[in-house]
This record gives sequence, structure tokens and C-alpha cells, in this order.
Amino acid sequence: MGLFGILLGLGLLIWLAFRGWSVLLLAPAAALVAAALAGEPLLASWTQTFMGSAARFLAQFFPLFLLGALFGKLMNDSGSVTVIAETITARLGKDRAILAVVLAGALVTYGGVSLFVAFFVLVPMAEALFRAANIPRRLMPAAIILGTSTFTMTALPGTPAIQNAIPMPFFGTTPFAAPGLGLIAAAVVLAFGLWWLGRAEAAARRAGEGYGRATPITPDAVASDGMVRERATIAREFDPAEIAHGQPSSKAPSALEAGLPLVVVITVNLLMSLLVLPRLDFSFLAEERWGGTSLSAVAGVWSVVVALAAAILVLVVLNYGRLPSLRESMDAGANASVLPAVSIASLVGFGAVIAALPAFAVVRDWVLTIGGGPLVSLAVATNVLAALTGSASGGLTIALDALGETYMSLASQLGIDPALLHRVAVIGSGTLDILPHNGAVVTLLALCDSSHRESYFDIVMVGIVNSLLALAVVIVLGSLFGSF
Repeated sequence: MGLFGILLGLGLLIWLAFRGWSVLLLAPAAALVAAALAGEPLLASWTQTFMGSAARFLAQFFPLFLLGALFGKLMNDSGSVTVIAETITARLGKDRAILAVVLAGALVTYGGVSLFVAFFVLVPMAEALFRAANIPRRLMPAAIILGTSTFTMTALPGTPAIQNAIPMPFFGTTPFAAPGLGLIAAAVVLAFGLWWLGRAEAAARRAGEGYGRATPITPDAVASDGMVRERATIAREFDPAEIAHGQPSSKAPSALEAGLPLVVVITVNLLMSLLVLPRLDFSFLAEERWGGTSLSAVAGVWSVVVALAAAILVLVVLNYGRLPSLRESMDAGANASVLPAVSIASLVGFGAVIAALPAFAVVRDWVLTIGGGPLVSLAVATNVLAALTGSASGGLTIALDALGETYMSLASQLGIDPALLHRVAVIGSGTLDILPHNGAVVTLLALCDSSHRESYFDIVMVGIVNSLLALAVVIVLGSLFGSF
């Protein structure tokens, strides 16, 4: 009954979440169904196991949600994201419309801008470019996904994405874990994605297919759609309903002013990770009042937090006179972080209850006996859980909460660098999460006025197939040469 309870709880979570039910209600309810069928005490499962794990997740990662959403909102309201996108498209022109959209998305998301903020800026820009170049509208979602939701989220070393931060406390790594392998993976994803989109564009031109219908895009309607919002808040770290709040600037910054905060994020993150924190004495962290932890467990999160805080400060100083209502924009950014953080924490709580059930030992043993060694089984675990939850961050945290210590033990026995585990886990979480029910996919298709039938196959090719290919390359190279 215990294993049946796990499957039933997971099935209820997936089915009702896909139908737009709030995960804040579904996650504890599904966890209690599984616990009840396993004969576990229900109140203790909820208040001690579920809430304890959810609270630990928030304690570790809420600062990243808060600062990431705040930075994204300020970048949007200051006009900086729009200026960066327009600068790239002006340099590349309509003849390289797909490349312009991909690079614009990659630059702003690698610089720390929240995914949904990027969506709401990139879609109108992509629409104008694709119409001018007469490229089918159905390819817009795939181009945006390639630039915003693949290699800048999981592969590029130092990315401030929450997915790249989650393994750090488990493996004692930094945001720059396995940088060489990360760069190779990013190159594979980008090259395959651009090849596929170029191939699709050429095929469309041969068939005489043009841009297609021109339907007005209404971002406010998409942002306020309850179904879209429920799915979106477990997919990424920004509540799209807050896009419409705050007051955008009527005067755009220069390209240099717009891009400088992104440079600050990357530079400060690098300096904190590799130079500043390793040289300071944090032995006091071992004391009970500081949680009895170590620098390796918190350094990665601290690096990203300081980088985002520094970038926000620079952004406010540069744009103070342009932001018509700084308080409203900051309030909206802060509010945008809450629902996604609590929603994903609820998924983590659900995973903790499942992992605590006696029947979960069967699942754990199955994962660990997958052929190919720990790297392959870790990749499978993160892939499957990200797919089932529709959330890369939720699936990754559930996998590492349940199996992180086991993989660290295996790594110690087999001489595997934890940085390699970090990169495999992160890339693995960003593959099968882009399934039809994923909140980012649903939101983007709505913004592009497209459907799964029209656009999803190309999303699969540039968001899943190329990421799986990159994951395989990293596992092979990591197995042969170790982490680099």
C-alpha cells in the first residue's frame, strides 16, 4: 500500500495541478494521501515533515527569490530590459531575427533578469522582428525558450538562476561548478537549437509559409489569467501577476546604463565565489547560533545574494530619476517573489513526506541501481522529478533532499568531484521540465497567441532534445576526465 500511496499522491498532484489547482493546497493534500495509505501519522507528517522541509527550503533560498524578482522588476520598469533587447536586434537586424531573439533572451536571463519579465519584453520584440523577416509566428516560442530557459538556466557557469543555486548547500559547491563542462554543454545546446530553428525557417520559406495571422498580444490579460498564474508560479521565481504593477519609466536609459547591472551580477558573483569568501574566516558558522554549518554550505547562496544586491543598488542609482514610483516597483518585485517561493517550497514539502515513507526505499534503490553509474542515475532522478512536478527547481530539490547525501557518499567512495554532480543535476533538472504542463510553456504560448499544436514540437527540439544531448556529453566527458 505504501508504494501505491506514493503513486496515487503523485498522480493527484500532477492531474489537479495541470487543471489549475493551487499547489499550496494540492501538495499537503497529496502528501497526506500518501502518508495515510502508508499508515503514517497524518498531523506529524504535515506539521513536522512537510512544513519542516518547506521551511528549510525557504530559509535557504528565499533571499534568492526575493532579490531575483526585485531585480527583474526594476530592470523592467526602468526600461533596461527593453533597451538591451532593442540594441541587440538593431545590431543583428531582421535578416538574423531568430539569432537576435535568442541572444537577447540569453543576455538578460544570464544577467539575472527573471524569466517572466524577459518573456513580457521579448515577445513584442520577437513579433516585430518575425513579421518584418516574414518568419512563421509559430517559431517564436521556441526561439524565446532557447534563449531564456535552457543553457543560461542550467549550463553557463555562474548563472544566478535558482536552479543553479539549489545543489550548492547539498554538494558544497559554487555557482561556477564545473565551468568547462558547463561551457561545453551551453555550446551544444545553443548550436543544436540554432541549427534546428534555422532548418525550420528554411523549410518554411521553401513551403511559402510566412508570418501568418497578426493577432494583438495582450500581456495584461495573460498576466492576470488565473490558470496561467497557478502553473507559472511553480515553474519560475516570478509571479506574472505582478508584471502590471508598478510604473514603467517613460524615459529609457542608454545601452551602457541598461547593461551595467547585468555586468555587476556576473562580476560580483565571480569575485565572491572565487576570491572574497574563500579568503575570509567563517569558522564562527560552526557555532550553534549560526546553525552549526560551514562556509561551503552557504557560500554559493551568499555569492549570488551579494551579486544581486549589488546590481540592484547600481540599478537604482543609475535610474533613480527615471523610475516614476520606485516604492511601487520595489513592492511589486518583492510581492512577485512570494507565491513562487512558497509554491515550490510546498512541492519540496511533498517530496519530503514521500521520501520519509518506508516504501520510498524501493524507489531509492531502483534509482541507485540504474546502469551507468551515479552520474546517470542522478540525471535520471532529476529528469523524472522535474517532469512530474513541471518544475526544474522543485524536482531538483526533491531529488537532492531525498538522495543528496547518498550521492555525496558515492562521490567520496568513487572519487567523483561534487562539482560534477552539481552540473549534472542542474542540467538534468532543465530538460524534461519543459513538458506541455510546464508553467513557462503555457505562459509563453499564451503571450505568443500560439498553441501546443503549432509550436510545441519545436519547443521540444530546442528545449528538451538539445538539453538531453548536452547532458549526455557532460556525463561522458565527466566520466572520462572528471570535473573541469
